[in-house]
Amino acid sequence: MRLEDLPENWDLIIIGGGITGAGILSLASRMGLRVLLLERNDFAWGTSSRSSKLIHGGFRYLREGKMSLTWASVKERERLLKEAPGLVEPLGFLLPVYRDRGLGRWPLETGFTLYDLIARKRDHRFYDPEAFSMRSPHVNRDMLVGGFKFSDAQVDDARLVLRLIKEAHLSGSRVQALNYVTVNQITRDASGNVSGIDATDTETSVQRALSCRVVINATGSWVEALHPSPDPGFHIRPLRGSHLLFPLWKLPTILALSFFHPSDGRPIAAIPWEGGLLVGTTDIDYKEDLLVEPAITSKEVSYLLEGLKHEFPALDISAKDCLSSFSGIRPILSQRGKAPSKESREHVIWVSRGLVTVTGGKLTTFRRVALHALKAAGPFLPSGTPEPWKGPLFSPVPHAAGENCNLSPHAWRRLCGRYGDAANELVSKAAPEDLKTIPGTKTLWAELPFAGRYEQVHHLSDLMLRRVRIGLLSPSGATGHLDRIQELCAPVMSWDSARWKMEREAYHEHWKSKYAPLPIPSDLTRKTGSLR
Repeated sequence: MRLEDLPENWDLIIIGGGITGAGILSLASRMGLRVLLLERNDFAWGTSSRSSKLIHGGFRYLREGKMSLTWASVKERERLLKEAPGLVEPLGFLLPVYRDRGLGRWPLETGFTLYDLIARKRDHRFYDPEAFSMRSPHVNRDMLVGGFKFSDAQVDDARLVLRLIKEAHLSGSRVQALNYVTVNQITRDASGNVSGIDATDTETSVQRALSCRVVINATGSWVEALHPSPDPGFHIRPLRGSHLLFPLWKLPTILALSFFHPSDGRPIAAIPWEGGLLVGTTDIDYKEDLLVEPAITSKEVSYLLEGLKHEFPALDISAKDCLSSFSGIRPILSQRGKAPSKESREHVIWVSRGLVTVTGGKLTTFRRVALHALKAAGPFLPSGTPEPWKGPLFSPVPHAAGENCNLSPHAWRRLCGRYGDAANELVSKAAPEDLKTIPGTKTLWAELPFAGRYEQVHHLSDLMLRRVRIGLLSPSGATGHLDRIQELCAPVMSWDSARWKMEREAYHEHWKSKYAPLPIPSDLTRKTGSLR
């Protein structure tokens, strides 16, 4: 369905197809509402596909005295681990402790103990230098006094958004979500109350006026374009966080490694993810046009490599080893004078006569953010609307694969986590050779045509960078696989040969400009210092 096919009247329209908008859609669908989500680009195009892929309790927030945020994060982490196996999975972390830098053993011990108390399970342990080095043999041993092991969780953030949208559709026929639709303005009646929106399909240029009584603006860093802050001294501060992806063999590990950057003490992590090694993140002010897709800078590449080389000096990791990079913009609520990493990660809600704006918050706590947004929208919803849904967000999935699919239990669990109960259909329509993984990744070839058929893929970048992540995890953006990908997807997509040629060329150029790892200029090969 596209914009021209939609009904005119809705109870609720959500603007923004990231994790916050998808969470609101999922909850609202269970309230029996006629609810529509519109996204200007692709689903999860912004911050929600460019995170560090962690569902975490926010250990560092304990250091800042933010007990309530940590408590909420740990509770949501445990809930998601229970509700979405295969999508949200446990992840062990190692954290070295040094005599001359970073936090000492006992402040960290206190923090981890509080962390465990919130989760109601003891889940950390301290190791002496020898035992810690056995678990992380490449770690810098100079001044090492030992280290901790603790647990959090990780996710494919884009697939989390898509799973939530899918689950919302399962709740009823009165739910719709469309990508590549721009909301031009929010309309109001003579009394100043919200009456609807004007929107344009960016692919076809079709324009529509749609009616509703309440709009939720969940556009992240872009919220003030639709709803300026009601406090003149309080605005969104866009911060760029950038990551590098390496092949996992550069630092073979099943545990994530967290450490403090030697130049400014910021936490950095090297995380095994989807067959690769994810390293990040930076945290700097983003001063460019928010409509322009962000990309990593040479200075950020140098900063991340400096941290890696200092922590793992024997590995000789360099930019030439990198598979890809990506950058996202965090919508941070600004308090003047604070360093980027010290800014609040709490969310905020503004209400103006049927326009509810929500921004900030963390990937982990998206459900709580969505609940608060829907409570704020309550006075404008139809009378008799039930309270926001507080039950499970994800439907149960089959525990075992269908016959003759030859998938391992781990591969089946992963597939169910990403596609829910549609995993059986994906497998049943696949040829046996397409149930094998794409080299260097955990993605099955069969996922590509399934996404092309059912998941609103409008451009090749949607498929390669968000429906599956092989554009990040394969050399040169997986362009070497494009012939097979076209062969698999052409029968289920409406593109002719000319469109395929155009999409392949556009994707290649897009990947080179926004996702390719950058070389480090000669003046940045020296120690870079803090990015602040």
